Amino acid sequence: MNQTPLKHFRILAIALSAGGFGFVVMEGQRTIIEFGRRVADGDKNVQSIAKLEKLLDFYQPDVLVLQDVEAKGSRRYPRIKTLNRQVKRMAEKRKIKVKLISGKQLRSLLIGNPRGTKQEMAEMLASQFPDELASRLPAKRKLWKSEDSRMDIFDAMALAVVFNIDCSDSISDTADGR
Repeated sequence: MNQTPLKHFRILAIALSAGGFGFVVMEGQRTIIEFGRRVADGDKNVQSIAKLEKLLDFYQPDVLVLQDVEAKGSRRYPRIKTLNRQVKRMAEKRKIKVKLISGKQLRSLLIGNPRGTKQEMAEMLASQFPDELASRLPAKRKLWKSEDSRMDIFDAMALAVVFNIDCSDSISDTADGR
């Protein structure tokens, strides 16, 4: 009896931040199509939405993965919460499935510790995807320094990887095989 391989589905994971957003486009569970960071200045929400629309148009994902900024314990600025809702509505209008993942879920599923750090997640991801991410891994942040902007990419990659760990089976059954 031959088994049909699971259809490949395209994931766009977005990590919103004060200076713009990080993104990762994956196909299936291991194929990274593109990743990077988009900077927004001026009216950051308007610029971010415009840049996200271009990504959605170009990559046509089956699923958009975002951080659940409304989850218990989330400490995101009101502007980021508003932008998150705008991005979610934009995806839903385009009939793109949206998956929200909390920071606690990210840390629990990636590093097995709900109180772990972003640096621990980034280091784990850099070891899992050395060709793509190892050279972009920021040094451990000193208490008096701001977070390195490259961390947005690692946040987006964490969302994509956790989506694949936690949710891909239920989505792959309905994906259209792009």
